[in-house]
Amino acid sequence: MWTICSRPSTTFSQPNSVEPDGADAGHESPSNTWLGAPRLTRLRRLVLLFLLAAGLRLIPVLAAPNLPIGLDDMYQYDMLGRSLAAGHGFRWYAPFDQALIKSQLKRVAGIDVSQMTPITDPRGVETSFRAPLYPAFLAIIYAVNGLSGRYFAVRLAQALIGGLLAPLTYALARRFGGSPRTSLAAAGVVSVWPMLVALPLALATENLFIPLLAAGFLMLLRGASEGRSRDFALAGLAFGLAVLTRSVIVGFPLLAAVWVWRRGQRRGALLLVGLVFALALPWSVRNSILHGKPTFVETSLGYNLYLGYYPGNDGTFRFGPSLDLVTITDDAARDQVGRERALAFIKQDPGRIPKLMLAKLGHLWGLEDRAFIFFYSQGLLGTLPAWAVLSIYLVLILPLIIVLPPAIIGFTLRWGGPAWWLAGLLLAWYVGIHVLIMAEERFHLALVPILAALAARGLTDIARRRRGSSVSGGAPRLALTLAGVLIGLACLNWGLELIHHSPELTVLLGPGGSSAHFNY
Repeated sequence: MWTICSRPSTTFSQPNSVEPDGADAGHESPSNTWLGAPRLTRLRRLVLLFLLAAGLRLIPVLAAPNLPIGLDDMYQYDMLGRSLAAGHGFRWYAPFDQALIKSQLKRVAGIDVSQMTPITDPRGVETSFRAPLYPAFLAIIYAVNGLSGRYFAVRLAQALIGGLLAPLTYALARRFGGSPRTSLAAAGVVSVWPMLVALPLALATENLFIPLLAAGFLMLLRGASEGRSRDFALAGLAFGLAVLTRSVIVGFPLLAAVWVWRRGQRRGALLLVGLVFALALPWSVRNSILHGKPTFVETSLGYNLYLGYYPGNDGTFRFGPSLDLVTITDDAARDQVGRERALAFIKQDPGRIPKLMLAKLGHLWGLEDRAFIFFYSQGLLGTLPAWAVLSIYLVLILPLIIVLPPAIIGFTLRWGGPAWWLAGLLLAWYVGIHVLIMAEERFHLALVPILAALAARGLTDIARRRRGSSVSGGAPRLALTLAGVLIGLACLNWGLELIHHSPELTVLLGPGGSSAHFNY
């Protein structure tokens, strides 16, 4: 919560030598699967991809077994996990925890905490601010492992879960029409993606949300392509769990269900929506009873809107404004105040909104340097020579720069088919909702498996064009022009971001970089 981003009328051809996405991608000879390899070879390949990705994620976990947690979000999830494991329910800020956060707010931010409502219940106060699945995941590990060494146990589990992203990305890339070679490359990139490799160290919802989103999308694509009810049911299960992890995704399965319904797959659409709501509804009822009014899975929207529209802010998380609502301990009241003030900010200066939304879009697709700048400037990574700081910085920002351009080509060059439509709906919802609310660069990590799959498709199509084969059908020049414009805008955004961060980078590369104490 605070710190301690109608189908086009033209029909595009699918070359015979390129595996098409959609229904045709699922039909092969009995000796082969849609992965383009015998079943045993496919299984071996998926296992090796998992072992590679999980092994890389285990390296930082094993190298720092006693690493503490460092952001307030992590403390909140830990509180909720401890409360659930102890059988106290979904509660946080027991008197001890509240006293600790009060002292930190007063010492670090100079906030008058005397107005905060004291919490006397030794179990803490019931909350609806956070979605429940990730705290429940922590609680299970805490109950099995005990509280001693609990962070290490969680990180081990998260490294193994994160390893699933590599085989999921490979399967998605093949479904998208990527060749075996480019699909392997996509899975490899996701395996070594630095922020994803480091992600298991954090007590963060992304550790569950990203695999659930990727798995749900894969099952949805299989269902749309092959018409099996089982796949739609599995997709609904995955998306329902994803909503219980980060409710912001709820609009995508609804949009996808409408698209599936219009294709005539009505049973699949009902299964998809039905399972999402079956999983989300009980917790929504719980929250509604808690607050005495209709309430969804979590009540963080008002807080995020407040940050997203705060005057002088640029639509992302900022340390100062993030502390404004912390003295409001009632979740429903905080949510209402945040919404009301955000609306007041919009009415106060409506002319800034278009520019603000562009800024949010830039933050969402920003370079993945914010966490490194913060943690290194706090001295948590020690003091490194300038060449090492610069090397780490480049390693962190290059994956997105490398993957996004071919992903754009993969999306724009070959239109039509379930993969294209569903990817378009996902991008439209996910990007749009963050532009409307608040954006941070870390939010695009959830799309990395989809982007990598699109990049595999794009590289496959580029190779075909070099061999003189038609890929985009009726309007290749228009498709390439659109791709060029989008890639140019992405590069412009990154260039402006580097210029904006240049003063901080100069300090980080200097002798006092590890003690600069930049805010998150």
